[in-house]
Amino acid sequence: MNSRHGEVWLVDMGIAAKTRPALVLIADQLDAPRSLITRQNRGSELEVPLGHLPFLNPESVANVQGIGSLPSVRFEKRLGLVPETDLKKVKAALLKACAL
Repeated sequence: MNSRHGEVWLVDMGIAAKTRPALVLIADQLDAPRSLITRQNRGSELEVPLGHLPFLNPESVANVQGIGSLPSVRFEKRLGLVPETDLKKVKAALLKACAL
């Protein structure tokens, strides 16, 4: 599995036998964290609306509060790439969330 920065993958999160879309945030040369993509937008400044991505049915939100690290064996299928403008918004929210 070769995930790349900015890609969205269908990932087995180990939660109730469900898979979820996840955004790869780690630099391409490293191997680590991803961020959950969800349909639920609670209006937090740490949730970035992504609209309707062509590879996901519902409108989506990147929730930087749901960041975590998963082994690559849990990555099941590459879904697509988040547009650069949306990826920049996700990164800005992540900076805020981590007080960087």
